[in-house]
Amino acid sequence: MLVTGGGGFLGRYIVEQLLMHGENVRVLSRQRYPELESLRVECIQGDLRDRAAVEGAVKGCEVVYHVAAMAGIWGRWEDYYGINVEGTQNIIDACLAWNVERLVFSSSPSVTFNGSDQKGVDESAPYPEKWLAHYPHSKAIAEQAVLQANRPGALATCALRPHLIWGPRDGHLIPRLIQRAKSGKLRIVGDGKNLVDMVYVENAASAHIQAAGALVNTPEKVGGKAYFVTQGAPVRLWDWINEILAMEDILPIRKHVSANVAYYAGAAMETTYKMIGRMHEEPRMTRFLARQLATHHYFDISAARHDLGYSPKVSTEEGMQRLNDDLACRR
Repeated sequence: MLVTGGGGFLGRYIVEQLLMHGENVRVLSRQRYPELESLRVECIQGDLRDRAAVEGAVKGCEVVYHVAAMAGIWGRWEDYYGINVEGTQNIIDACLAWNVERLVFSSSPSVTFNGSDQKGVDESAPYPEKWLAHYPHSKAIAEQAVLQANRPGALATCALRPHLIWGPRDGHLIPRLIQRAKSGKLRIVGDGKNLVDMVYVENAASAHIQAAGALVNTPEKVGGKAYFVTQGAPVRLWDWINEILAMEDILPIRKHVSANVAYYAGAAMETTYKMIGRMHEEPRMTRFLARQLATHHYFDISAARHDLGYSPKVSTEEGMQRLNDDLACRR
């Protein structure tokens, strides 16, 4: 089993669950992870854009979980394209060259996000014609390549779209929320009543392993398809954020900024940052972020339930308690 990005947040949970199932696991990542090596995980350092490194990592594997990606809401298109698109194509090519049986791709619901509300949409939602950020654009191209690579009798592929992954050991989403709130830079965008889906990290990891199993048991049903993966019950975004902040004894966010003001402020910041060449420093607001914070986006996961046998084993309530315990340990 190969897990690209196996040292990252989601990737590590996938690795740990595979180890619990008694699997031999290999990881491809740009860094060394001694803690994984101590678990007898084979760790290979390499960049997704390096075809030779990718081929060496894929060789001898029956299943590839392609989790690694360049995430975020800001940066240069060539970087997103190189890592997310060309890197994924390298994975596909290596899988075909070495007769890998199954490829599970970690995608994102943002590949269908056009800036407007998404209320209970399913996988029939189209890709947008215009993009508000490079990340969803590049992930959409990569997702399509993975799904088109599905070949009955050869390589079976599918893509998962976990939304707002959270939980213990998160080094990005939760810490950034807390840091922004502490610095007084967090504002409710819009009316604060928007509902969003999210998914606890262990549930997202389990879905990947279930998808790999479904590609064996029912490849004619699952192969070449994408699936939304969530907790199955949306939350009011800003209430959920305030619940997380309360774990750190931070007062709830009450100040608002209108959705349109945030959007146009984001557009202005993007223009300014491009003009002065600050492509490696994320603006405080962007158009994509403004729309994500203000709109409804929750999804119908009936297909994942039916085709993959997915259900969120860890409830949101239990996950929040585990997150609270984790934050307490970090203090």
